[in-house]
Amino acid sequence: MAALLAALPSAAFAHHVGGGATRPDGLEILVATLLAVSLSGYATGVARLWRRAGVGRGIRVREAVAFGAGWATVAVALYSRVDVLSDRSFAVHMGQHELLMIVAAPLLAASRTYEAWSWALRRRGVRALAAVAAGWRWLAAPVRAWWLHAAALWLWHVPALFLAALANPSIHALQHASFFLSALLFWWAVFGSRRRNHQGTALALLVTTMLQMNALGLLLTFAPEPWYATGQPPPWGLSALEDQQVGALVMWMFGGMVYAAAALAVVFRWLAPPPRAGIEREAAG
Repeated sequence: MAALLAALPSAAFAHHVGGGATRPDGLEILVATLLAVSLSGYATGVARLWRRAGVGRGIRVREAVAFGAGWATVAVALYSRVDVLSDRSFAVHMGQHELLMIVAAPLLAASRTYEAWSWALRRRGVRALAAVAAGWRWLAAPVRAWWLHAAALWLWHVPALFLAALANPSIHALQHASFFLSALLFWWAVFGSRRRNHQGTALALLVTTMLQMNALGLLLTFAPEPWYATGQPPPWGLSALEDQQVGALVMWMFGGMVYAAAALAVVFRWLAPPPRAGIEREAAG
């Protein structure tokens, strides 16, 4: 849930640098500030927890590394040449969305940001955080998270909406926010429970979403004409149709591989023998 507080704002105000659309300086400062606060808040919470409980206790080292990697991915997606070229190239724009949805979002969802922010905030802040967490858990119920993520995926690839996002920075910001927030909800639904009976649900979420992404990628790959031509020539000498096909392959192949890898990890965890402590508790019960 706290991934929303720690990382979503930066994506919600994602910016255009190319194509003649720019952000006000004040908004640039706001986004940079939110990124800095998200990193410093998580680091403060982890430092306080580990100082009290010991390094790796409560939040594992790999979970802290996952947050750092997810945070860095958001920064790269928003502040690198990826964002500069995304106005001209559907393929780069698709890569930007993939960075936010299937790289940054799962890393942040798996990094125990709620626990970190609970340690970083004062008592009143923790109470407010708990209130927000209740609403987050409601939205992140598997069925709701799946539908929200699917809706964002399909609606924003309707040509009229996609082109409107390219033409209007505010709509573009909403597009990024929709993709990133729905992806956070989706991956939290996948990772949100370690109970063995949750693994089947997680597997169903991953497989059905992978099939949807593959279907959309196939439609874009074999479209007879470009859906998202803007009048600006794509980089690297590609035609608009070739650029769309490259973007579809990024969605189809890279996205498919990530969902497939996550599904295999779920199957492995599902089939693994339960911890001995759990067996002993079941026997005692």
